[in-house]
Amino acid sequence: MLDAPTADAAADAFLAHARAHHADWPYPETAIRTYASNYAEAGDRISTDVERLGEIGSIMILPAMDRVDDWLSFFDREAFAGNPGWASCYCLEPNVPTTPEDPERPWRTSRAMTADRLGCGSTYGYLAYAGGMAAGWVNASKRADSGMFKDVDPNGPNAQSVIGISCFVIAPPFRRHGVASALLDRVIADAPSRGAAWIEAYPHIKPEESDGGHFRGVRAMYDSRGFKPVEEKKNYTVMRLPAGAKNA
Repeated sequence: MLDAPTADAAADAFLAHARAHHADWPYPETAIRTYASNYAEAGDRISTDVERLGEIGSIMILPAMDRVDDWLSFFDREAFAGNPGWASCYCLEPNVPTTPEDPERPWRTSRAMTADRLGCGSTYGYLAYAGGMAAGWVNASKRADSGMFKDVDPNGPNAQSVIGISCFVIAPPFRRHGVASALLDRVIADAPSRGAAWIEAYPHIKPEESDGGHFRGVRAMYDSRGFKPVEEKKNYTVMRLPAGAKNA
């Protein structure tokens, strides 16, 4: 545990700790510092409400590009409640991956970039609402707009014709209430009207043993809707469903 009066001081302390005790860390010092600063600042803005609700009522799914302010508020506070180490992501990585040379971004940069992308449609997704509150998010951008998965199957369907389900984020109080399933069903239902011929998913082969570890979606959720495995990568399976499939 490192105590410091400011985020900059916390970053200084963490960098000094890394130099003294973790010389083998394969990260540039700028990335270590950015991670520490992001972590420290997250503690001042993310919610501490992590207790799962017994009931959440009906779930409403709406496109996020029309509700960017709600999306920002959700990622600022509720999305990563209790998990400051992930709170800087703002779901930018699937669309604009970081590089090995610069593997950490300041959270304000990720926040602004994804908000801009939502506004112009190059990042596409949905917010789930329950009890009048934003409860979850799914990134369902076209694979052509996904830097992480754009070239996943170069001999397969045109990337512009494929919706790639790259990430779910469900706030802790709303987990295990079917929010991710409701988001997935909306992605599937809207796919034909978005001009897609296929819907893809990329569930981890060995996800971390935590709710957050299933952020690509649980494999069984895709199996039950008729997704078929296409290819197995090192860490995930490419699964595909025709848009408009009757068994979806």
